[in-house]
Amino acid sequence: MWPNLPERRPGQMLAFMPEPDPQLLAETMVAFANSDGGDILIGVNAEGQATGQVYADEVESALRAVARECRPPVDARWHQAADEDGLAFAIVIARSPELHSLADGRVLVRAGAENRPLSGDQIRQLAATKSTGDFEAELAPGARREDFDDEVLAEFVAKWEERQHREWIGPVDDLLLEVGALDEEGHPTIVGVLLFARNPQAFLPQSGLTFVKFVGTLPRGESGRPGYGRREEIGGPLARIIQRTWEIVGEEMRIGAVVTGLERKERTEYPVAAVREALVNAIAHRDYRLGGRRIEVRMFSDRMEIISPGGLPGFITVDNIIEEHFSRNPRIVSGLYQWGYIEELGLGVDLMIEEMTRAGHPLPKFKDTPYSFTVQLYNVRERAPQPTWTRTMNERQAKALTYVQEHSRITNREYRGICPDVSAETLRLDLADLVERGILLKIGAKKGTYYILK
Repeated sequence: MWPNLPERRPGQMLAFMPEPDPQLLAETMVAFANSDGGDILIGVNAEGQATGQVYADEVESALRAVARECRPPVDARWHQAADEDGLAFAIVIARSPELHSLADGRVLVRAGAENRPLSGDQIRQLAATKSTGDFEAELAPGARREDFDDEVLAEFVAKWEERQHREWIGPVDDLLLEVGALDEEGHPTIVGVLLFARNPQAFLPQSGLTFVKFVGTLPRGESGRPGYGRREEIGGPLARIIQRTWEIVGEEMRIGAVVTGLERKERTEYPVAAVREALVNAIAHRDYRLGGRRIEVRMFSDRMEIISPGGLPGFITVDNIIEEHFSRNPRIVSGLYQWGYIEELGLGVDLMIEEMTRAGHPLPKFKDTPYSFTVQLYNVRERAPQPTWTRTMNERQAKALTYVQEHSRITNREYRGICPDVSAETLRLDLADLVERGILLKIGAKKGTYYILK
């Protein structure tokens, strides 16, 4: 039985298909295999309801056709997924160490709820990333099952049950095998040590985090010489690192207040959600193969920098980081998602941008090098940009910008509500024009698209 099917929606690792269409199935399987893996639910409509109109022989026939369309074939497991509202089937695709394409030469990846083809340069970048191997799935040298922390395991199982809306009734080690923390013989993997070991740094010294607080805008101490105001070395399993780092950042963030009418609201130096996303992304996506350097969180008087060892993975660049998604460590990402540290896969950067903009801060800055990726969050609050009413801007666009100023964002549906007598295509072109002119910033894709002031 698939838990709470109607509550789930298609996304980075989930697809719904009312019928087993071989072509769409091949495209989605290739996209999942080239990305972070995922589940394809056959016999499920767009609302997440089982139709009861698909049978096992149809699924088998479609998968045979798919095998002829994929180069090389995509490894897939499938099983019955729902049996209350009607019969449905789940096809489970793991992230593949190989680069997969369709018979017509297209290479697809999963981007949100879409299967997106890659360009030639992006294909070469993805192939180079896959050739490095699946480090997080390798065995952790010298680690034993006894090195796992029972308290951390119990917490994870509870979080998993909460996220999945069902109880785990089997042995804990079976769940650890399912999430990739143990191999078939019960030996701990790299991801298992990082998530569950009492002291992961005994096996991977680079897996900790360094927090440094500077008093000014430069990496110097109070006397003006090189130094710092506070330094903390943080270790333990990844969930504990996130928790402890967040506590320290909270201690060091200045808190102000905003008075609206008779109501007083506290306002932190940085938006809480933006800092949380930047921190979790750094821990989830760093390159754990690189020794000698930990993740660094640096706080200055005007900004916070989160530096993650390892450049952007796969085909991701600073230019496409909002639209595209690719995880270097999909098992770590999945583990932190089950833990509740990642709310929705693939939307961390979107949320970071939205929260910084809503708080009146400059947009986050991203810096990518071959061996590190840095997120800079500036705490200088700016007045919300005021639109300039020019002769080239129509009345509808003026209404849209006024709405964004009042509500921080606007969707296509909200724009249609403001201008009910105008066609949807005309309104879409209005928003596209504002994006092209650098006035609005488009966030998300398809039904999840919205616009904020740039």
